[in-house]
Amino acid sequence: MKILLDENIDVRFKMLFPTDEYVVYTVRDMGWNGIKNGAMLKLLEEHQFDCWIIVDKNLPYQQNISTLPCTIIVLDVFRNTLKHLSPLILKILFNLNGLKEKKVIVISETI
Repeated sequence: MKILLDENIDVRFKMLFPTDEYVVYTVRDMGWNGIKNGAMLKLLEEHQFDCWIIVDKNLPYQQNISTLPCTIIVLDVFRNTLKHLSPLILKILFNLNGLKEKKVIVISETI
C-alpha cells in the first residue's frame, strides 16, 4: 500500500509503518511542500497513492469527497508532534487493513 504523509506530520512517523506492507512517503520526499489541497488530490491520483494521512480537520469540508482519488485519514490530535501521533499507529493500521473503498476516516487521540 502506498501512503503519503502530509507536510504537517513529523517525518519520523513514517518509520512506524511495517515496511513489508506499506511504502510511506512524506510530502517532503515527493518535493510537494506548499502544494494546496486541491492540487495535492490530483497528484495523489496521478501517482497512484492509496492513502493520504493528514491533520487538517477541515479538508473533508473544503473538498468534494465524493470523488476522492484515495482514502484520506485525518488524525485528530491535540498537538501535531510525534508524541501525540505515535499512539495512533495501531488504529491507522487497523483501518488500512483490507481497505477497499475510498473514504475519509477520522482517528482521534484518546486523552
